[in-house]
Amino acid sequence: MGSKVKIALVYGGKSGEHEVSLQTAYAVMGQFDFSQYEIIPFYITKQGEWRSGSKLIAPPQNVDQLKLQDAPGVSAMQALFAANPAYQAAEHALAAGAQDTAVISAASAEVTAEVQADGGIDVVFPLLHGTFGEDGTIQGLLEMANIPYVGAGVLASAVGMDKIMMKKIFAQENLPQCVFRYFNRTQWEKDSAYFIMECEVALGYPSFVKPANLGSSVGITKVKNREELIAAVNYAFRYDRKVIVEEFIDAREIEVSVLGNDEVQASVPGEIASSNEFYDYKAKYIDGKSAMIIPAELSAEMTEKIREMAVQAFQAIDGSGLSRVDFFVGREDNHIYINEINTMPGFTPFSMYPLLWKETGLEYKELLKKLIDLAMARHAAKAQLIFTEENAIQS
Repeated sequence: MGSKVKIALVYGGKSGEHEVSLQTAYAVMGQFDFSQYEIIPFYITKQGEWRSGSKLIAPPQNVDQLKLQDAPGVSAMQALFAANPAYQAAEHALAAGAQDTAVISAASAEVTAEVQADGGIDVVFPLLHGTFGEDGTIQGLLEMANIPYVGAGVLASAVGMDKIMMKKIFAQENLPQCVFRYFNRTQWEKDSAYFIMECEVALGYPSFVKPANLGSSVGITKVKNREELIAAVNYAFRYDRKVIVEEFIDAREIEVSVLGNDEVQASVPGEIASSNEFYDYKAKYIDGKSAMIIPAELSAEMTEKIREMAVQAFQAIDGSGLSRVDFFVGREDNHIYINEINTMPGFTPFSMYPLLWKETGLEYKELLKKLIDLAMARHAAKAQLIFTEENAIQS
């Protein structure tokens, strides 16, 4: 590795949270120490086209500069696999017409040395929210490319995005949750009357209808009667093939930031005072009226219990790097319910995740460094694993 750590920031994406990702990337780029890190931007358009920018020597001046409109389009394979010395070596050898294993191996050694001398990409920081970024897809791509990356792995990312699978795992861990029902599009079309009855009997009204795989409260509707339920389900199916319906709980919304790999830390809890009927996309990103109360006004016993549950949830999905875990605390009985885990939470300096760590004693720049170090440590540990019987015999 060179004197500076080379970080590829990947942002944008095809999800409904494209603009949120741009804001996160803009904030992160402005906080890196350019004397220690080299930043290479990778912008993914709303159509899924990758654009690779030149190495940054200073933070961008505005969000529009992140769109890299004049940069050439590249495929994901070109953008990221090309940063892998072994991949470049194979391309080099095949382009030269080499077919003999020894020739390819020699070419591999030559190109690998060149790439490592230049530094390549040391770590990828995926600043992607929602579908195609937070759901295990890009994480799988980076695993194939054998490049270290910040945040949760494939499994944790996929589980953290799929609310149904997440809740099943939380149930296995005996983490208390609100009552929920779920179904896919085919099931709904075949027997919607049954699922309407199930939701009305088990959950009652009001209740919440959500796409199973999405973030930032996109596609979520609070419903108060059967007509609204049917309309909300059809609306949610615009975003995913699976829908989850949850009971309404009159509760405070509490959030905890989690950091680590195998050794996990939890921040102080914070509370969201939503400006809307619930903490939807408008309340999160548009009207600017929602308030964050940090630290949340909770008893010492409840604070510790929520922090313990946050770590338990993080470990239950095999999390790594970072996550934000969200809870409900009943207004009447103070009962704690886990709501969900977010494996790539909002990351501007004004987002809940870094603000909670700031209150806990970890500043934004230090938090970025910690996440990079965690990514490198996880990759190094994984490199020690044996994946084939042949390797096991040779070792």
